[in-house]
Amino acid sequence: MSAADLHAYLRRLGWAARPAPTKDTLIELHRAHAERIPYETVWIALGDKRSVDPGESVRHLLAGRGGYCYHLNGAFGALLAWLGYEVHRHRAGVQGRPTDPREISGNHLGISVTLPDEGTWMVDLGLGDGLHEPVPLRTGRYPQGPMTFGIRPSTVAPGGWRFDHDPFGSFEGCDFAPEGTVLADFAENHRWQSTSPESGHVRVVLAARRDEKSVSELRGRVLTVIDSSGRGDTQIEGSSDYFTVLAEVFGLPLSDVDSRRKAALWARVCTDHEAYLATKR
Repeated sequence: MSAADLHAYLRRLGWAARPAPTKDTLIELHRAHAERIPYETVWIALGDKRSVDPGESVRHLLAGRGGYCYHLNGAFGALLAWLGYEVHRHRAGVQGRPTDPREISGNHLGISVTLPDEGTWMVDLGLGDGLHEPVPLRTGRYPQGPMTFGIRPSTVAPGGWRFDHDPFGSFEGCDFAPEGTVLADFAENHRWQSTSPESGHVRVVLAARRDEKSVSELRGRVLTVIDSSGRGDTQIEGSSDYFTVLAEVFGLPLSDVDSRRKAALWARVCTDHEAYLATKR
C-alpha cells in the first residue's frame, strides 16, 4: 500500500501527522479506531467481494466502510508496522457458545504488539463488541466501560493466550496461537465466512462499534446498546431508521451505495429477521 494511503488512514483516526510509536500512541490509536471504524458485514449482504490483502482493506476503510477481523486487524497491523511498532499476527479461534469446541480454527486473525520495556499487548479491533483499548498479555481482569475482559494462558494452544469475554458479550471467548502467521493463511477461511450459507456473517447482517462508556451492536433489525445501566434492545421498524442508525451510530453512511442496492439490503435484513423470529416460535 502507498504511504499516501497510510497517511490518509491516520487522518481518518484523527492524526494530522505521523506519531511516535509509544504505548500512549498505541492506546489512543486503538481507541480512535474502535470509535470511528465499525466492525461490519454489511458489505457481504451488498454483494461486495473482498480479499484479505491489507492494502485493499485500507482502501475500503478510507472509502468509509468497515470490515471484520481480517480487514480491521489486517489494516491496523500494517499501519502499526509502518509507524515502527513490533507487530505479530496470530492464528486464533473464536468460541461463540460454551458448547462450541475450543480450537485454533483460524476463524479469527489476532495481532499483538511488543513494546520496549512494556511487554506484549493484545491489540484487537476485529472482535466486534470486544476491546476498546489494548490490554497487556498478562493474566488478569481488565474492565473497559460496561464490560470486563479476562486474559489467561490458553489451554488449547500451548504458549498462546485466552481472551474471556464479558457475560454480556456476543461470544464466549477466543484462543490465540503463539506463533506468527501471514494473512494468506486466512484466505480460505475468509472465503467460507463471506460466502457460505452456513456462515454467521452471511446469515445475519451485523455492525458493531464501541467507545469508552458503551457498546453498540446492530444485528439484523435489532439495535443493542450496553452501558452502565445495562442492556437495551430496540427493534428497527423501517428502512429509513435502519440507514440512519448505520450512519449515525456506526459511522457507516453507505454514501457509495445507490437506492436500488439499499432497498435490496433492507429486504435482505427483513427476510433474515423473519427467519430468526421463526426459530423462536
